Amino acid sequence: MTDQRVEAPAGAGSTEADPTRAASLSLVASGVRCVLAYVIFPWVLPAASRTSGVGPAIGLVVGLLAIAFNVASIRRFQRSNHRWKWHVTALNCAVIALLAVLVVRDVIDLVG
Repeated sequence: MTDQRVEAPAGAGSTEADPTRAASLSLVASGVRCVLAYVIFPWVLPAASRTSGVGPAIGLVVGLLAIAFNVASIRRFQRSNHRWKWHVTALNCAVIALLAVLVVRDVIDLVG
């Protein structure tokens, strides 16, 4: 016998795993931003004698991407019937607020 699988058409509905995956991706992106901002840029790059102006530029790009991932996660969770959608929305909003502070600091570092 052959194994025949029928896949649901794209956009046919979302499972509970879809919003969870989006939330996980947004939190990973935010975590990468924090590791870069607090470990790699201040400790590793100076120890390796790299230029100091690279950090804010990369941090700005990664921070904006992380905010975009968090916004996408919020939108996906709000469209779902996931039981944790309000909790995850609150968490994503808090992460966005923290990332916004880092983005502003990066812009100030780049301009000033």
